[in-house]
Amino acid sequence: MLVLVTGASGFVGSQLAPTLLARGDRVRALARDPARVDVAEIMSGVVTSSDAPAGAGRRAHARGDGIVERESPEVVTADVLTGKGLTRAMAGVDVAYYLIHSMGRAPADGRESSFPERERIAAENCAVAAARAGVRRLVYLGGPTAAWTDPRGEGDEMLSPEVLSPHLRSREAVERILRDAVSDTVVLRASIVIGSRSRSFRFLVRLVERMPVLALPAWHVHRTRPIDARDVIEMLAACASVAAAAGRTFDIGGPDILSYGEMIRRIAEEMLLARPTVKLGVNMTSITARIAAAIAAEDPELVIALMEGLQGDLLPGGPDGTLHLQAADTLGVDLHSFDSAVERSLREWESLEELTAR
Repeated sequence: MLVLVTGASGFVGSQLAPTLLARGDRVRALARDPARVDVAEIMSGVVTSSDAPAGAGRRAHARGDGIVERESPEVVTADVLTGKGLTRAMAGVDVAYYLIHSMGRAPADGRESSFPERERIAAENCAVAAARAGVRRLVYLGGPTAAWTDPRGEGDEMLSPEVLSPHLRSREAVERILRDAVSDTVVLRASIVIGSRSRSFRFLVRLVERMPVLALPAWHVHRTRPIDARDVIEMLAACASVAAAAGRTFDIGGPDILSYGEMIRRIAEEMLLARPTVKLGVNMTSITARIAAAIAAEDPELVIALMEGLQGDLLPGGPDGTLHLQAADTLGVDLHSFDSAVERSLREWESLEELTAR
């Protein structure tokens, strides 16, 4: 099976590619800048991926002498915002992964600066190219959706769609675009992903590392179900071939329901840091997001977009439901705990870069 991985140089794509190769799939890696796709790193990850449990549907191809052989990924250049190169990238593809998000700073070439608009344009270009090429399945890693929000705001008033952030609305719009193009599209909706290269996780770690006293805006009480990056990768890989996943949308989340304040506290504990907290009664997103972005050396547009989405609980599967477990069951993945995810992510991070607080 030929699989296209868009965003192959990113956090998820760079880990998914070796997992797919370990299963015996052929991988075509798409990137706007092919120099950013580290083929050697991807191939080095194939051995680790192939050693994982068979429950995730992994398979390997071996010669008679027991030596496993896999082709290196084919790297193709394409720009999802202009559509240039997408026809070539989609040619002959069986399954295409859509792992592109445009929440960061706008391109410097004068193109549309609104990230929801960039999300729409990119999704439409990829959807049209996939449909024309006869791609049988798209797999999309999306994010929070309106269905996850706490159905009540302050007091007894229901939350209306108008209070949902552009981030939340954009994710749902991308889903619709992809589904309209390829009916067999599979969608995974994740909240915060815990991994050494996850920008959301790294943002929290940097705040813990660099702030001797943590000032927590009012959104620190809101809850979510964080998920280990390992589990996300396993689910994505299984989506390519599991027949029962065809055309479905899955909420995915880990086994723990935690508030953002609790996540920050547990990260601090794992880092062996004592961090007193000051709980603020207001959000002041525009101000606090920019201050936090400066402390964490992160893109303020990304941080603002993330914080705007924290109007209430964002719980995959619903506040009292277990729908998030359907994905793990259907796709054959055993979920890791939040603490396990944090411990592993910090260890991976430190293998490449020193965390000064540790």
